[in-house]
Amino acid sequence: MRVCVYCASSNQADPRFRAAAFKLGELLAEAGHGIVYGGGSAGSMGAVADGALSKGGEVIGILPRFMADLEWGHPGLTHLELVGDMRERKHKLLTGSDAVVALPGGCGTLEELFEAITLKRLGLYFSPIVLLDTLAYWQPLDAFLHQVIEQRFMNPEHAKMWSLAAAPEDVLPAIRNAPKWDEHARDRAVVR
Repeated sequence: MRVCVYCASSNQADPRFRAAAFKLGELLAEAGHGIVYGGGSAGSMGAVADGALSKGGEVIGILPRFMADLEWGHPGLTHLELVGDMRERKHKLLTGSDAVVALPGGCGTLEELFEAITLKRLGLYFSPIVLLDTLAYWQPLDAFLHQVIEQRFMNPEHAKMWSLAAAPEDVLPAIRNAPKWDEHARDRAVVR
């Protein structure tokens, strides 16, 4: 399985976020799963890659050229693919992934996560989406998305598109237990 991991590059955030990212990288590698992520070396990005690499895991980074020019890329990855821009990066991250895991992050992580949820809602992406809820980071977003459903901007079944995992050890079970999202998802995209 190849897991797409969305994560932040901030070194200023609480170090427990980086510790959880490192542990997730270790766990994915120990289970024999590859990681594809944004290719950075700092913050949770660097931590998840370092965790996986420390256990001999495969880590593929997708990095825009301008970030490589700024030397933001991780030097020890299994493979680092340079792309033209952020849009191409997002497309390549999702292409071929068997699951998405979103770690706590800022606007870039949120953008990636919302694109994955939107594509899943439209029946263009079918794989599990799991939010690693370190320090209850995703609780407000989860509550907001349920409010969106309550206000009828999304249907009740859309709440099955993502799940929360309290700790890194809960991520793989959450992926395995995610409800199937089938080819009829596009038919359900219209709010009734």
